[in-house]
Amino acid sequence: VILLLFGIILTFTTIAPIVAIVKDTLTIHPGTIDAHLTGKASGYTLINYVDLFTSRLAKTNLWKPLWNTLLLAVFTCVISIVYGGTFAFLVTRTNLKFRKYLSSIFIFPYIMPQWTLAVVWQNVFNSNAVMGTANGLLASLTGFEAAKWWCQGLVPSSIVLGLHYAPFAYILIGGIFRNMDANLEEAATILDTPRWKIMCRITLPMIKPAILSTVLLVFGSAMGSYPVPHYLGLTTLSTKYISLNSKYTGEASILAIIMMILTMNQVSLKSRKNYTTVTGKSGQLSKINLGRIGKYGIAIVMIILTFFTSIFPIFSFALETFLPNPGDYSFLYTGDFSNLTTKWWLTSENVTENGLYGQHGILYNSTIWHAFAGTLFVAVSCALIAGTIGTLIGYAVAKNRRSKWASYVNAMAFLPYLMPSIAVGAAFFILFSNEKINLFNTYTLLIITGTIKYIPFASRSALNSMLQLSNEIEEAAMIQNIPWHKRMFRIIIPIQKSAIISGYMLPFMTCLRELSLFLLLCTQGFILSTTLDYFDEMGLYAFSSAINLILIVTILIFNTLVNKLTGASLDEGIGGWRSE
Repeated sequence: VILLLFGIILTFTTIAPIVAIVKDTLTIHPGTIDAHLTGKASGYTLINYVDLFTSRLAKTNLWKPLWNTLLLAVFTCVISIVYGGTFAFLVTRTNLKFRKYLSSIFIFPYIMPQWTLAVVWQNVFNSNAVMGTANGLLASLTGFEAAKWWCQGLVPSSIVLGLHYAPFAYILIGGIFRNMDANLEEAATILDTPRWKIMCRITLPMIKPAILSTVLLVFGSAMGSYPVPHYLGLTTLSTKYISLNSKYTGEASILAIIMMILTMNQVSLKSRKNYTTVTGKSGQLSKINLGRIGKYGIAIVMIILTFFTSIFPIFSFALETFLPNPGDYSFLYTGDFSNLTTKWWLTSENVTENGLYGQHGILYNSTIWHAFAGTLFVAVSCALIAGTIGTLIGYAVAKNRRSKWASYVNAMAFLPYLMPSIAVGAAFFILFSNEKINLFNTYTLLIITGTIKYIPFASRSALNSMLQLSNEIEEAAMIQNIPWHKRMFRIIIPIQKSAIISGYMLPFMTCLRELSLFLLLCTQGFILSTTLDYFDEMGLYAFSSAINLILIVTILIFNTLVNKLTGASLDEGIGGWRSE
């Protein structure tokens, strides 16, 4: 019954938006380029395809953004795998010091909003001479002015997204490193195989599935990323979609279709290879000895790196809200701290002065706090609905794993994850923003869209945990005529508590900091992420920094609360180090 019900629901909620966006590419939109080129106000046409691919603007509107998007996705995958995989190896396979702290702090960039490191990058490297902005931290303190290619474009966008998604690689690769069969490497060691050969011929092939999984997760996410390229000045398919959407509506929808096709056309994952051990007996994996200097030296380097990607952004955003001119750190060079101000926080009257553009201070700003309440409402709703549906799907698929229908439902549940967020948001915008069904700028639309997008988190988490659960446990209860709801609440859920809580936490945390998915679905004041974008466009950078700070602190508080109350947390549930 669960499979039948959710199979039908997921088919509609996943396929209908795709059909709607394909139809939109063929529709003539009054007041846009297709209406101008065809001379019609309604009907259907192929002119959007012809104009996008063959007009004199094809290079600007399609080919350059497409090339930048592919490069960004590839470089992001490489950086996240190299950085996250190296960190996973150091934490799980060596005697590195401070592993528990490093494991917990390493996932902070993923917990934080995606644009966090992009804004911090601007605050640190921008300079008046190169970018025409106020001097950032580096230029103010040292006088060094970073090159333009380092301040904006492909390089900083790739680095920032690579750092943001590196926890994916750490989670997946670290999990295999930790659970790897000790027989394989012991057998090679007994046969006097060099350490480098063991790494190349045994260890790396074993983590190949994790690397492919990371590519699958990161490639689609990077391709649909809007905030990072937007802040760092890189033209991609997602940023071009936003700029084209008003006058080139049909052509923008084609860009969304291209993003979907590129993402879902990735090479499918291969199963893990099997190996036969020649000799040796199973035992605890031996950790590589880094030496007295190495285990502390490498740990200090990693602590410094994680400080700048995890802790420094919090200080940076807090400081921004006290600067008279956010982004201008010249006071650090002169040592004059007297100009620091609290006006951005505390102004409750005379709001037409001091560059506030008619806005009350942050603490008195009803737009910000209404958006904060809306963000919590949408995040909690999406987490409860997506977590419950995902858990039920994971349970049903695990119990009927040989069924073709179960495989279909599992595939449909995971499909939204493979679609870029900006494309999913565009599809739901088209589907639910018309004369027949108009849900634009409602929490209902945000919750529907978020739930569909985040079901894969919960369904995969539940499925993996349910597959580890022996059928005999539930069968013993069935023999005793215990009803299904009691078996779920008294047996299955308590046993798989951590995995199920992760299935609720991941949608909640992701929804709190989501921008790409909701950008087209509501106006400012509804949720914090779109309100932040609004204040950025107004030039109120202190307000957007404060919203970043509010989001980060909120996410960390909820993560800590859940950890203390249930014992389950993101850093443990997705690969964090447990003390031995």
